[in-house]
Amino acid sequence: MRDVLIAIFLVSSSPMLAMDKFPFGDYENDVVDEMELAHAGMRRRSSLCEETMITKKRCPWADSSKPYYVDYHDHEWGVPVHDDRKLFEMLILEGAQAGLSWETILKRRDGYKKAFKNFDAEKIVKMTDPDLEGLMLDESIIRNRLKIFSVRKNAQAFLAIRKEFGSFDEYLWRFVGKKTLVNRPKTTDEIPDRTKESDALAKDLKKRGMSFVGSTIIYAFMQAVGMVDDHVRDCFKAKKP
Repeated sequence: MRDVLIAIFLVSSSPMLAMDKFPFGDYENDVVDEMELAHAGMRRRSSLCEETMITKKRCPWADSSKPYYVDYHDHEWGVPVHDDRKLFEMLILEGAQAGLSWETILKRRDGYKKAFKNFDAEKIVKMTDPDLEGLMLDESIIRNRLKIFSVRKNAQAFLAIRKEFGSFDEYLWRFVGKKTLVNRPKTTDEIPDRTKESDALAKDLKKRGMSFVGSTIIYAFMQAVGMVDDHVRDCFKAKKP
């Protein structure tokens, strides 16, 4: 492909090669043919991706017309997470969702990463009140003062938990016996808003100083990080071995 691009560049930039008589015989046609084949391959791959996105059976909330939603469903929701920073990220995002749709937060995910130091808790705890107040002008996140200031507060509790247990991961997964709780609801109506496990975790997080960690928020968090797998029965993710 590199040779093809070089040849095209020479043709377009050299007066001699732009003459009617192409000095390489049929090579000009070969160049065009290769380019057409390359473009055809790209179109086929794009078509295949679109077809896969539409034909795979997913949980009803994963709207196939929204690629970012489909990507989240296919590659994150219900997949076990054991990285502390990712766990903290999802905890903050789920808290930000309170009273809003997950789609609203998902669209602002990059904004949150930038605003809150890529979810580095050690950097977040050093943010000053003026720093946090300044985020009230940031349109890339939800501009709710209580939610913004809760991120620093939760980062402080997160670091204390990590110090006590060695990792946030070790602390969290104890609440589900260190393994994913797999449910196979027939429909999304059968998925609960909270469980005894989310009640227990929410209660303990609040006791440790966190906010925006009610049981309903925490159950959504547990789904997001794979502590719970609630993919409906006919979803292709539920059929995964």
